[in-house]
Amino acid sequence: MEQGIEVSSTQEQVRLRYAKLAQEITDPGGCCGSTGSSCSPGYSGRELSALGLAETQSLGCGNPTMLAKLAPGEIVLDLGSGGGLDVLLSARRVAPGGHVYGLDMTDEMLALANRNREQAGIENATFLKGTIESIPLLDRTVDVVISNCVINLAEEKAPVVREAFRVLKPGGRLAVADMVEVEPLDPAAKLNLDDWAGCVAGTIPIGQYRSMLLEAGFEDVQIEVQDTLCRPGLEGRIGSAYIRAQKPSPGDS
Repeated sequence: MEQGIEVSSTQEQVRLRYAKLAQEITDPGGCCGSTGSSCSPGYSGRELSALGLAETQSLGCGNPTMLAKLAPGEIVLDLGSGGGLDVLLSARRVAPGGHVYGLDMTDEMLALANRNREQAGIENATFLKGTIESIPLLDRTVDVVISNCVINLAEEKAPVVREAFRVLKPGGRLAVADMVEVEPLDPAAKLNLDDWAGCVAGTIPIGQYRSMLLEAGFEDVQIEVQDTLCRPGLEGRIGSAYIRAQKPSPGDS
């Protein structure tokens, strides 16, 4: 258990998995590699080269930095920042004047992220320790919340979405890549902690995801499935999706 952070058995399984991945980061892994998805994060080789990093640093199922359409001067939060690739790419896009926070509960990932930040020479990025269900930032402090294949790992997703809504400024936006349930899963799979940590068991149906965002207060919710798993027994049932939503501005009707 991480010091100062209460975790459930599901969170502990996730933490252990990603602690191990942090130590073996040179090998493909994470949601894409471990579940048999044919998804490709689609990072620019030029951007990765500028950071001195490889795409294998990504454990995600998409490229939320592209989805978010970041602009100089914006404040960004990455939920479940892992080795920090999306944070560092975002930091370059919001410079000058912007800043990016990465939030992760795993010490090994935070250490890796800080090493990557130093290697890339990025100064406008900060990595925070904590859980995505309880974000250690004040209300209305960020312009954009991004995440890459992490929200599905949360045992209870509604608190995560509510926290994202809380820290966003009015008019702020959510832009995440995540795994979703396209077709119903076998109930037994939902109880498998290995499948949960592997971004399978924790997925929820697209309609439920949409309702959860709307109930939190978001508007203009868009969910676009990009790819589906080819893993035996799961063909077409689980897919990677790009999810966008916006926090209303004062005066919005």
